[in-house]
Amino acid sequence: MIPLDSKLIIYLSGVAFLVIAAATGCATNRVKGIFESPDGVRIRYVAEGRGEPVVLIHGFAVNANLNWRFYGVAQKLAKHYRVITFDNRGHGQSDKPHDPTLYGAELVEDVVRLMDHLGVERAHVAGYSLGGFITLRLMASHPERLCSAVVCAAGWERREGEHMRQLDEAANTLERGDGFRMILRSLDPEEKPFGELRILVVDACLRFLNDTQAMAAAVRSLSALEVTEAELRANRVPVLSIIGENDPLKGTVDDLAGVLANHRVVVLRKANHHTAIRRPRLVKEMLSFFNEHRGCATAHSADESISIAAEHVAP
Repeated sequence: MIPLDSKLIIYLSGVAFLVIAAATGCATNRVKGIFESPDGVRIRYVAEGRGEPVVLIHGFAVNANLNWRFYGVAQKLAKHYRVITFDNRGHGQSDKPHDPTLYGAELVEDVVRLMDHLGVERAHVAGYSLGGFITLRLMASHPERLCSAVVCAAGWERREGEHMRQLDEAANTLERGDGFRMILRSLDPEEKPFGELRILVVDACLRFLNDTQAMAAAVRSLSALEVTEAELRANRVPVLSIIGENDPLKGTVDDLAGVLANHRVVVLRKANHHTAIRRPRLVKEMLSFFNEHRGCATAHSADESISIAAEHVAP
């Protein structure tokens, strides 16, 4: 047992250390907040770490914690950057409207509103799945706000494309109360032992986490995230695509080849739409790419961007 005077010394030393660390910026704190969009939808966010800002946009039917913190991505990036995560409208602790007109382009504008709310002029941005489609639309709509972009598990979806045609039926199934099974099967079509049981379990979890009517409204709006060929060719934002080798959406990334300017691709071997986020290589590639484009928050010239059309396969 430590004598009382020794305990007091240790306690005071600890307090002094925390005060000094906070004063010098050595302490890493998670700052939670909320802002309200002009249409009255409240968005919850978390900021942590120090340095140039990185905004992370999560995927459909999950939330910022499940997408970015559960697998340690946000924590690893926060060692080097100011990481900003938030729950998309309709998800997590943000408001969940049932009107499809309150999604679509509003999902993109929420990113800009969050940056404005936090006083962030320019940021590195990364999105996964739905977040990746939001990131592509953000690059086209507000390129001046991005230093660089990482698009994970998403690519070029045309309004008349096959995946877009499936969205209405997916929304119908959600509205009927049939859950997420159709979406889950489309994103993981490989036949595996006990695959149906796994889908049933995941579907039950997603129903518990989400307002399915809000999810249906979000799905019906996603065609508004379409990016045109002209916008892709005119892109000036350095962009990295990360996609699993077995992801059904890999074809949408392949379609970007020769079209999206300032672009390169990393393919994760044997990863699919759901497992790519678990790969340590994913966050390593993100961190390397952001490091490559450091300094944009203070100075940036469009002429500094170099058009890249390379692809390498990562383990």
